[in-house]
Amino acid sequence: QLKLVESGGGLVQPGGSLRLSCAASGLSLDHFAIAWFRQAPGKAREGFGCFVSSSGHTKYADSVKGRFTISRDNAQNTVYLQMNNLKPEDTAVYYCAAEPALLTESGFVCDYRLPFDNWGQGTQVTVSS
Repeated sequence: QLKLVESGGGLVQPGGSLRLSCAASGLSLDHFAIAWFRQAPGKAREGFGCFVSSSGHTKYADSVKGRFTISRDNAQNTVYLQMNNLKPEDTAVYYCAAEPALLTESGFVCDYRLPFDNWGQGTQVTVSS
């Protein structure tokens, strides 16, 4: 059974950077889509990015494109979310989730707007001066 554990959250000033980790155990992430979500207080959970390591396919929401990058350390079976130029509106609990990637004519792809069944416990990110 796949288990996901996030870490790396904390307090950072606006304009700063933070890297979150999503460590997986139980299954290899080779053909899984790993998506990142966040939920701010009083708001609905928002998906904003996903990654498939076997194909390198990524997809990002406009709200984070150019600032956030998802990557994987294959040896550690861990996926990272590098967040740069953080803004106060990025403050939220961040979650990673996994689901078998979609196989298309273009290879394995992901879409964070699709249902994900395997979730981590979340890590808090606070952007404030």
